[in-house]
Amino acid sequence: MALDDRPLLVFFTSRRSGPARRMESLLAHIARKERSRLRVSKVDVDERPELATRFRVEQVPSLALVVGKRVVSRVDGRVTAPRIESMLAPYLEGEPASAAA
Repeated sequence: MALDDRPLLVFFTSRRSGPARRMESLLAHIARKERSRLRVSKVDVDERPELATRFRVEQVPSLALVVGKRVVSRVDGRVTAPRIESMLAPYLEGEPASAAA
């Protein structure tokens, strides 16, 4: 899979949101673990309100999984690693970087 074709997980956050701040380390871990199969982007809704509007973000934190310029899955609110991994699994190809090493 070419790097440009990797799914994109967009993490909508805000410095004012405690639940979003608590999810930051979880998202950083997933970004490292899946770096060969997934891109992760963090968007502060206060700094980029136009993106929040475009993605119809109504609460923070929110995650949107983009594949081929389409949002294919999303979760709103604070979620656990297993919930994020189950959302990602159908869209990730190959083995995670840690399994391939």
